[in-house]
Amino acid sequence: MRGGAACPVRLRFSKRGKVRWISHRDLARAFERALRVERLPLAFSEGFSPHPKVSFGLALPVGAESEAEYLDMELLREVDLATLPGRLTPALPDGVDVVAAVPLAERAPALQEAVTAVVWRVEVLGSDAGPPLSPEAFAALAGEALVSPTLETARRRKGREVVDDVRPVIRRIDVVGPSARGVRCEMEMSTQPRGAKPGEVLAAIAAATGSSGGPDGRCVLAEGDVLRTHQWIEREGARCEPLDADPRVRVPEARAS
Repeated sequence: MRGGAACPVRLRFSKRGKVRWISHRDLARAFERALRVERLPLAFSEGFSPHPKVSFGLALPVGAESEAEYLDMELLREVDLATLPGRLTPALPDGVDVVAAVPLAERAPALQEAVTAVVWRVEVLGSDAGPPLSPEAFAALAGEALVSPTLETARRRKGREVVDDVRPVIRRIDVVGPSARGVRCEMEMSTQPRGAKPGEVLAAIAAATGSSGGPDGRCVLAEGDVLRTHQWIEREGARCEPLDADPRVRVPEARAS
């Protein structure tokens, strides 16, 4: 490190398997423990209760898996980023794998503010009371719902139930094909100013279409396996993944003549 400059770093990691059932807070604690075990030169905040300068991106719902999670951290000096994923992964819970580490620009926008879209691979399950859900049937339901100007669903926020319109969040829903238990689709959704979970989108589609199949005569759509495959940062008409969005520009060392 030169002249006391900070050394921000951005990590990409995956979360697969049984570890999907641990909460975002527990995952953050696991990472902080792994960073201490590897004795990385973490920068700490000032004040009465200093804490490591580590910040995560969008929280992953409990039960969902991901191939594209990110965190930013600030180091006091340079470390070998090529070997960092191999150092951190063994110190993390099984199923959490650090796959890349890149130098980040100083004062780069926070991940939670910068990420504008996410892509999910979602398994959609139909009602147990009706026939198995087919790709054609779900495509028809999604198409019918998406022509509606509003798609309302109830969800809990700050301990109370509210009704939200998730239609502005949905960019596209593409049917991929059948799964072992239902249908597999891909959802691309905006995250700003507020996002939505795949299960909330499915609930809104079911409420809007009112198809037969459920015990009350309405379609019941539930999420099965859920995998976040991409997060995108979009600026001035271009999009890139967070590892490429704000690279640190290396300044050549000055040499005496």
